[in-house]
Amino acid sequence: MTEPIHDVIERWHAHLRGELAGGLEELLDDDVVFYSPIVFTPQRGKDLTTMYLLAAGQTLPGTNDSADATAGEQARGDHRGTDAADGGEDAWDGRFRYAKQVLGGDTAVLEFETTVEGKYVNGVDIIRCNDEGRIVEFKVMIRPLQAVNLVHAQMKAMLESMQSGG
Repeated sequence: MTEPIHDVIERWHAHLRGELAGGLEELLDDDVVFYSPIVFTPQRGKDLTTMYLLAAGQTLPGTNDSADATAGEQARGDHRGTDAADGGEDAWDGRFRYAKQVLGGDTAVLEFETTVEGKYVNGVDIIRCNDEGRIVEFKVMIRPLQAVNLVHAQMKAMLESMQSGG
């Protein structure tokens, strides 16, 4: 029998592609806890977690701008990366992507990379699910420090805009 985390991550990827009917409403447990790299206090509940994940989606999409791609490649120290979707080598264009994933039990660790304002951002999403196939914990960690500071500023602005209805 396949562990629930495998199905959850397949649905998470479908959500990111805009192909999951119900989106985050379907994926997140009502009591999900979100751990942000920029906020000390865990964010509890589906509404807050949804808000943070939507803000992150607006903040971390990266671009296919050649300057961003070049900055990302230089920061990574290479000009090629591994595409987790097909297991092969490809030229990275600087947009958000998962580079690696490790799944086991009720937990997945998804390593991502993107560029924000020409700066390379590398991090992991640690996702834990319940037996019903819903996400009960979502933790994000980001490096390097320059990226943390940049993402912090952009996430703060995005969350303030979302909370004010902007």
